[in-house]
Formats: sequence, C-alpha cells, structure tokens
Amino acid sequence: MLTLNLGPFTLALHHLLLLLALGIATLVGWRVARRGGENPESTLFSLFLLGFVAARVGFVLRYWAQYRDDLFQVIDIRDGGFLAVPGVAAVVIGAFWTGWRRQPLRRPLGWAVASGLLFWVLASFSSQLYERSTRLPAISLRDAAGYSVPLSRYSGKPLVINLWATWCPPCRREMPVLHQAQKERPDVVFLFVNQGESPRSVMTFLATAGLDLNHVLFDGSGQLGQLVGSSALPTTLFYTADGRLLGSHLGELSRASLTRALEAFEPAPADAATAVRSVP
Repeated sequence: MLTLNLGPFTLALHHLLLLLALGIATLVGWRVARRGGENPESTLFSLFLLGFVAARVGFVLRYWAQYRDDLFQVIDIRDGGFLAVPGVAAVVIGAFWTGWRRQPLRRPLGWAVASGLLFWVLASFSSQLYERSTRLPAISLRDAAGYSVPLSRYSGKPLVINLWATWCPPCRREMPVLHQAQKERPDVVFLFVNQGESPRSVMTFLATAGLDLNHVLFDGSGQLGQLVGSSALPTTLFYTADGRLLGSHLGELSRASLTRALEAFEPAPADAATAVRSVP
C-alpha cells in the first residue's frame, strides 16, 4: 500500500507515518509531563518544523545542480525532495538545546522525541522492506493500436513506470522532466501508463506538447494502480531489471527528485569495481 484514502483525500503512506510519529511523541510527552515536568507539545511542533526545513535544505544543497537554474523550485516542496538525515539531526540537536535551557522540559521532551523517532524509524524500515518485496504485476495493458502488451515485456532493464493522466496538472508539469530523462538515460526503460483515457486524446495531447515518448500504454480500468496500492496521480514506480520494486514516488517529480530516485539504479561500489576488473 502506497496511499491511504480518507474520503476525498489521498495521503501518502510516508506522510502518514510522519504524522503518526508526531502524534505518538505528543502523547508520550504529555503522559510523562503529568508525572512531573512541562508539557512539550508546542516544542515538539517547533522541532517538527525545524526538521522539515533542515531536510529540505539538505536536499537542495545535495542536488543544487538541478535547482540553480530555477530558484523557484527550491521552495516548491511538491516534488517531495527531503533528506532524512539532516532532518533527524536538526530535531535531535534542537531537543538537546531546548532541554539544556529548560530543565522542567528535559525529561518529557526526551521521552517524546525518542519515542517518536523510534516509531518513525521502525515503521519506515518495515514499509521499505514490504515495498521492496513486491514484484512487477503480471498483467497486460493496451498500446495505442489496441494490442495487449504484458508488462513483463519491459523486464531486462531498470524500469520506471509513470501512472498519469492528461487532466492531472502535476502529471503535465512533470512530463517534460521524465521526457528529458528518457533521452539522457537509455539504460533505463521509461513506461508511461495512462489512466482511463482514450488513446486518441492522449496521443493528441503528447503531439501538441511536443513529447515524443518511447513507451506509452493505456490502463482503462486503473488496475495497475490498484495492484500497486496507489490511487494518487501521478505515481512513479522504480523496478529493477528483474522486476523487483526499488521504490516509489507519489506526486510531482522535479529534476532533483527524479535524479535522486534514479540513483537507486546506479551499481554499488563493489559491483562497479568488479565490472571494471572484468573488462579485458
């Protein structure tokens, strides 16, 4: 499951885990404060915002080459560009600083931050393990000519599957980013699976937008989104050459967030060294 539906709203699983972690931290801090000390609720919210900003700043600095030509993208957090390590470090340092300055807050805040971080780390790790145990769905979709095409046809290379629709503004905004990546990364297959629209309207849109996509399929009933557990558009899935899910991205991709996601396809240092030694 990649998303959770709450009535008309769709919440990404990793966002839900963050909110639950904040809720657990707030509850634990309140319970500990009842036995003596100061309620850390407002401080926890401030630390959450501090971690949010630090995670964004860390990401922007790490991928500055993708942001420097369009500074507006720095504050456009819709791309989901955050780094966990700077965010967690900021929360921990902020908690230590606040506890050192305010002794009545020290014990409740310490328990609250520790419990919230522990839940978030364990839940995120479990979610990643589950996600990476899933495989490329064994289904067939239709191409523009109406022929049935099994997804297994695209195995053998790293595979990026983008679920999208022309009526979806974030889908349209990220399409040039994916189009450019398709040209820059011939070692990766980019598969664009349209959700619920006719081939004629989709191909007209692509021609008008000047997008020459190599692989476009049509999912009239949205079965692929149901199988992978996502009802949000756009959703982008990253599979290994043997069909194992490496990760997913819900929402709009920027050049920076796509660059980070594609890093999962880079060979590990040990593998790269082995490949170099095998060259005659």
